[in-house]
Parts: sequence; C-alpha cells; structure tokens
Amino acid sequence: MANTLTLRPGQKLASAVSDAQLIVVRAPATAVDLRCGGVALLPEGEEPSDEAGGQAAPGEGLLIGKRYADDELGLEVLCTRSGEGELTVDGRPLPLKGAKPLPSSD
Repeated sequence: MANTLTLRPGQKLASAVSDAQLIVVRAPATAVDLRCGGVALLPEGEEPSDEAGGQAAPGEGLLIGKRYADDELGLEVLCTRSGEGELTVDGRPLPLKGAKPLPSSD
C-alpha cells in the first residue's frame, strides 16, 4: 500500500479532490490506505500531490455529521464537511455507521 496513514483519534483529514473533511474518532492499530474519490486523504495542512487529478471518482458523497466505520479494523471517522466521492479503506468501501438501537422502555 503506497499511501498508508497511521491515524490517531482527533486527527483531521481532508480530501484532495472534493470539499470533504473528516475527523478520526477511532483509529486502527495499523496504518491504512484511506481514500475519498479514489485519492488518498491528506492530514490537515498538507498540500495535495500530482496524484489528485482534480475530480473525485464517482461514488456516493460523504454526508456531514455522519460516521463511517469498519469495526473489523477498528476505524471510525466523522464527516465534518460534506463532499463528493466514495470513502474507501484498503480498497474497500467504508460504510455509513448505523444508529444504535435505543433500549426498550418496557
């Protein structure tokens, strides 16, 4: 994996090809290849390389205020600014985290 990142909770990430911004909520123990629109996400303040072709690959856009997680990896991110492009980790789509069911009031 050429563009792996070692993530830490609270780290801010930005897409090089859309307006999307994320915050790491839970970080995996190993480095991962986290991408939006097919291009590696960048730590806050880092400039995009030539790899960023200027446009996100087609895919479902990121939604502000939503969490995306892979429980198997131990990765969870929160979208703080919406943008175009599908979020992937190690080549697999990173799914939207479902809401926790509330306990019954019975």
